[in-house]
Amino acid sequence: MNNNARIAVIGGGSWATALVKILHTNVDTINWWIRKKANLEHIQQFHRNPNYLRYLKLNTANLNLSNDLKQVVENSDVLIFAIPAAFLKDTLEQGNIKSLKGKIVISAIKGIVPETHDTVGKFFLDKFNVKENDIGMIAGPCHSEELAMEKLSFLTLAFYDLKKADFIEEKLVSRFIRIVKTSDVPGTEYAAVIKNIIAIANGVCIGLGYGDNFQSVLIVNAIQEVKRFLDTINSSDRDINSSAYTGDLIVTAYSNFSRNRMFGSMIGKGYSVKAARVEMKMVAEGYYAVIGIKTLKDQLGVHMPITDAVYNILHEGISPVVEMKILSDKLS
Repeated sequence: MNNNARIAVIGGGSWATALVKILHTNVDTINWWIRKKANLEHIQQFHRNPNYLRYLKLNTANLNLSNDLKQVVENSDVLIFAIPAAFLKDTLEQGNIKSLKGKIVISAIKGIVPETHDTVGKFFLDKFNVKENDIGMIAGPCHSEELAMEKLSFLTLAFYDLKKADFIEEKLVSRFIRIVKTSDVPGTEYAAVIKNIIAIANGVCIGLGYGDNFQSVLIVNAIQEVKRFLDTINSSDRDINSSAYTGDLIVTAYSNFSRNRMFGSMIGKGYSVKAARVEMKMVAEGYYAVIGIKTLKDQLGVHMPITDAVYNILHEGISPVVEMKILSDKLS
């Protein structure tokens, strides 16, 4: 790849902001699309995102900020998408983006596109003329908050074409960023989606007052659940215990920074699903993702009791107390 390839970050949330921060180290100029003009102008004036990671000072001298998505896409060779999956289709339609042919498209999104129940990678492949070898993903295990604070973190780069992974690694690696590379794009992407569902389940347990002992059983069973699903959709030679899979699941399920864990905890404490979503003011990807994963796992016949429990609580209105008691009888 051309080392001077122009890189864009699409999104204005905490993950997008953290990615811009770590790209600063190795990229001279970053194109950054932010939907709200007021937020864009705030960053230009005060060098901080007004809504996310507000303590992080941004070097605006090497940022091309814009709320014109079509312009950003046309002026970039590499597009890193970091917006909630629930808003991806509408964002692209509103930006009048019909094709991304010839672009390197990287998903930093850990969700399912609700309109199609597809992973983000498959959505781009099917709908936007992106070649398989031009698709990649940035996954954890990490949280944007710790990236912003420059705490040592590991990122997983999943690419069908590992030469492109090498190029992106050069743009992300730093004294506090380590990179793990894999060609298991479907496995990495689905694992990143399911771990948000697991984090909601763990949050519900915390909210209900379950202790560390039960949470450990939940997480062990969750790892097995992820493995069964991944082995069914794609029998890649993967190590489910590696950081891209189990590591990402653990940090999302246990961390106080996890919005999915927080969302689940609110449900466990008695919030209605609607009230929790409103008060969160952030998107818990697992809320939407569990619909797509349940649909797919039912089609495939995969045993996933934790996913079923989260679906029943969030979308069938089953009491968390009742559902978690039923789930506890299924775990071992």
